[in-house]
Amino acid sequence: MNARRILINNIETHFQTAGQGPVILILHGWGGGSPSWAKVQEILSEKGFTLICPDFPGFGKSAPPKEPWKLSDYAYWTYGFARSQGLEKFFLLGHSFGGRVAIKFAASYPEKLNKLILCASGGIKQKKGIGTKIIIKLAKIGKKVFSHRLLAKFKGEAKNIFYVFLRRRDYVKAKGVMRPTFKKVLAEDLLPVAQRIKTKTLIIWGKNDKILPLKDAHLFQDNIKDSQLEVLPNVGHSPHLEKPEEFTGIIYQFLKSNS
Repeated sequence: MNARRILINNIETHFQTAGQGPVILILHGWGGGSPSWAKVQEILSEKGFTLICPDFPGFGKSAPPKEPWKLSDYAYWTYGFARSQGLEKFFLLGHSFGGRVAIKFAASYPEKLNKLILCASGGIKQKKGIGTKIIIKLAKIGKKVFSHRLLAKFKGEAKNIFYVFLRRRDYVKAKGVMRPTFKKVLAEDLLPVAQRIKTKTLIIWGKNDKILPLKDAHLFQDNIKDSQLEVLPNVGHSPHLEKPEEFTGIIYQFLKSNS
């Protein structure tokens, strides 16, 4: 495994490479980074591929963006990174948040891709259940309460608790510019974007994913024209960590297939 640094759009970027052969560019999930993909890089590099996994701006050892980014900014940055490595065409693998960026990239720069792999990808706007609606209603009331000058100092802590209840712990953990970036990333519904993807696509999902429901996988399959779905039993949101051998086996068969 080789670790390197490079400037992409004036942002210092850290990335790891392994192997030799056709290139697979890996886009990690929110809060993740290149180290979490080391096992996948090891396995697939031994099968004759080059694996490149950068840390997105604001994650791992890469510098954060100077202002809040949207998904289109991350897709454009990915394009710049690919150009910096001399990648004419490559395989693209995106997990969770990285899947969001991969969808945006595939729709914007189809000429760069051989095939696309989406693993537990985000991007589908979730309908608010009754519990979530109650929490949001209480939050609006709380906003008025904490606007009082005597309670204002507790507003930040109360807001963090609110996001934890909404299962937005990633927002609570985010710092500085990454907090508004998180909001911008989640605001976009990617189903209309996914419908524009023409690249042959593999969708991989853990049957027991508690972060993004399996129904999202079927929605992506229905909306991406040339796609297939593989569901892994007894696996959650991170197949690359939970079952790396099975995960990479499915990917290898997909990449080697001529169909």
